[in-house]
Amino acid sequence: MTNTDSKPVVGISSCVLGEKVRYDGGHKRSAFVTDKLSEFIRFAPACPEMGIGMPVPRPTIHIREIGQQQRLTDSRDAQVDHTDKMQAYFSARLPQLSQLDGYILAAKSPSCGMERIKVYTPEGELLHRKGQGIFVQMLKQQFPDLPMEEDGRLNDEGLRESFITRIFAYHDFRRQVLNTLSVRALVDFHSRNKMLVMAYSPQAYQALGRLVAGAKGHEETISKQYLTLMMRALSKPTNRRKHTNVLMHLQGYFKKQLDKADKQELCEQIDKYRLGYVPLMAPVTLLRHHLKKYPNDYLQQQRYLQPYPEALGLRA
Repeated sequence: MTNTDSKPVVGISSCVLGEKVRYDGGHKRSAFVTDKLSEFIRFAPACPEMGIGMPVPRPTIHIREIGQQQRLTDSRDAQVDHTDKMQAYFSARLPQLSQLDGYILAAKSPSCGMERIKVYTPEGELLHRKGQGIFVQMLKQQFPDLPMEEDGRLNDEGLRESFITRIFAYHDFRRQVLNTLSVRALVDFHSRNKMLVMAYSPQAYQALGRLVAGAKGHEETISKQYLTLMMRALSKPTNRRKHTNVLMHLQGYFKKQLDKADKQELCEQIDKYRLGYVPLMAPVTLLRHHLKKYPNDYLQQQRYLQPYPEALGLRA
């Protein structure tokens, strides 16, 4: 992961990197993002509000539902409407946005917030709290499969791991499948990621297999469907039960190589993980140890054993 070109590129709200670009001149620096993730990710920071020419500090803005449309306006004056400028800004950045492998957004922002954003009536009365930021709406419409997450939600261990897993999977898929659109590339990618998908959704694992089986002659369509289904499967945090199922599946590949003591030790580590006594890294490390001693081409290519840089500590 030391090669800069091999790193995923992730868009990010500038304030999350610690830049003082918020409406009040402050920031929302995330320690996880700046101190850990930045070593393994290339960030493409941007503040959409500054991108449309707003100053720091600046008047607060609201989302107002006017007719059938949601508009980004000044919180005090609905006539000051920034929506068209935001659309122009988004359109101008499309070439850069199309190269991203993920996006980290600032929570509670009427431009960048992913959920629970306040939406007002034309008169400025609170209508509901179920909105999304205007920039996020554009991003999701144009790139529905792009991994996205809010800064605050990255404090949740399950959501954090799911998001990071998706970033690296999306990055690999773009480089290895979308750049070639061949059946061979799709089959190889699917083979490498079987155990990873199974750890999140056994149902999606089976559905993806059926997609790959029918890819010949429909490479572009099937590849896009594959990415959508995979990103959807990885978008919800997994659990110990699903991981245990995959660990036991991997254990089966060593039944002829391991002696009785090694088998017992591996069984105990998997069971300790299932019961919550040890982290996932414990049985995974032991499996990787046995894999070095007894090489297996299929297992060695499995992204499940290291879906993202180990130094991030997400399995510890």
